[in-house]
Amino acid sequence: MNTKYIFVTGGVVSSLGKGIISASIGMLLQARGYKVTIQKFDPYINIDPGTLNPYEHGECYVTIDGMETDLDLGHYERFTGIHTTRNNSITTGRIYKTVIDRERHGDYLGKTIQVVPHITDEIKRRMLREEEKNEQLDFVITEVGGTIGDIESAPFMEAIRQLRWQLGRNAVCVHLTYVPYLKAADELKTKPTQHSVKELQSMGIQPDILVLRTERHLEDALRMKVASFCNVDLECVVQSEDMPSIYEVPVSMQHQGLDAAIMRKIGIPVGETPAMKSWHDFLDKQRNAKREVHIGLVGKYDLQDAYKSIRESLNLAGIYNDVKARLHFINSENITRENVAEKLEGMAGIVICPGFGKRGIEGKIIAAEHARNNDIPTFGICLGMQMMVIEFARNVLGYKDANSAEFSSGLGNSPKRPNDQTTNPQNDQSPKRPTYVIDIMEEQKSITQMGGTMRLGAYECELAKDSRAYDAYGKVSLIKERHRHRYEFNNAYLDEYEKAGMKCVGINPAANLVEIVEIPEKRWYIGTQFHPEYSSNVLHPHPLFMSFIKACI
Repeated sequence: MNTKYIFVTGGVVSSLGKGIISASIGMLLQARGYKVTIQKFDPYINIDPGTLNPYEHGECYVTIDGMETDLDLGHYERFTGIHTTRNNSITTGRIYKTVIDRERHGDYLGKTIQVVPHITDEIKRRMLREEEKNEQLDFVITEVGGTIGDIESAPFMEAIRQLRWQLGRNAVCVHLTYVPYLKAADELKTKPTQHSVKELQSMGIQPDILVLRTERHLEDALRMKVASFCNVDLECVVQSEDMPSIYEVPVSMQHQGLDAAIMRKIGIPVGETPAMKSWHDFLDKQRNAKREVHIGLVGKYDLQDAYKSIRESLNLAGIYNDVKARLHFINSENITRENVAEKLEGMAGIVICPGFGKRGIEGKIIAAEHARNNDIPTFGICLGMQMMVIEFARNVLGYKDANSAEFSSGLGNSPKRPNDQTTNPQNDQSPKRPTYVIDIMEEQKSITQMGGTMRLGAYECELAKDSRAYDAYGKVSLIKERHRHRYEFNNAYLDEYEKAGMKCVGINPAANLVEIVEIPEKRWYIGTQFHPEYSSNVLHPHPLFMSFIKACI
């Protein structure tokens, strides 16, 4: 069949859960046997969110081909199991840069470049995925960030308007709005939804389906009122109530017939409702998990979305181990030698979280030392792994000044440590230079621009067959995981680490980069330079998180 297009927009307020609804639609269509992809269009002018503060934007997700993207792509992958790429994440910045580059190249010679048609044409080209014609997709779901009425999203709305006419029944618009509850009046209010739809209609777009975000159950009379005022069929007014878990949302949407409504609008026979046995089995395990395991997240970003994929990976691994993972954020800036035992008390295990910059690193190092000395299962990810390496150098190898080059200089200007195996670092007599057991990668030394210049995307890693990591991966020798870093383990110190008991058990075969370190004598003490949380999804939890939770139990 011809590719069908579903556009998901939002109104009233942001953070209603467009990403979860988009992922749920994708998962429900997959369950019906269709091939699906989901893409996110963000109205901000940044080329990508890689340089955005996590406090402002939450976690930066990374695709297999090395694109820094919005965290919603993590939801897409966890719900559907698809692998997103740079073509699944588009910003206003990328759109404008493409058009401006073409103008400078002379592609529009003699023409005045305007938002309509040039910017909107580029948006449409990306929404239609014209560069990926060999994908042979049944459905392309496009989520547009922001809220209806935002100045920034106007070109995207115009592009959707044009595509709706161009594609006819091959396109459907799903609009997510908010129905607030006023406690003083004891009443649910539909007026914000009516205004949101009116705003959308003023842009020339009539929504086909409305998803009403609500904290309270909506009666049929209220849904009928919304349908009447907004020119939408009653069966196409669906409510998205607060759920105990985001993974309950697809089942709720299927129960209300969201996927069936989409298919009817497009003109596809609905057929039988898929059983989704694997998904229901997962939800049963989630509901039946009674025992709790307490995990400490040692990091510096005190908001849930900053470590979204790590949190979800731990939750999924907990469910598959028949426990509820209770996650406790522990601010590394507040950890001292005097209070570390108190801060980590009651934790069955800790995750030393990734991040950038010097703030909070000493607390992470202290936490790593306490966990190592007290044999607390510990999982260090990216910067977290580097903190485990620094702690070991200071307190086991005796390099009291051990550190990372990241914390001593600006990007690309790090003092150089010996990086070849022929150099003995102990003979280096430089009087003031710290011992850089973590150094800047060779190819990063000449880089001056920040955005999109790190080591990004999926790279291979060979596992030592006598390692806990090898066992966790099911005795697979070669794995592939995603990266986001500039600094690496300094191989000049590798032999010293190995002799002292910290084994380098995962190596990138192309660059000889140390990817995984572990201390075998401990119950579970593993650090990874890569981000395993990006590869965990609902039906296939990541093996390292599974192994870590088992150790915590």
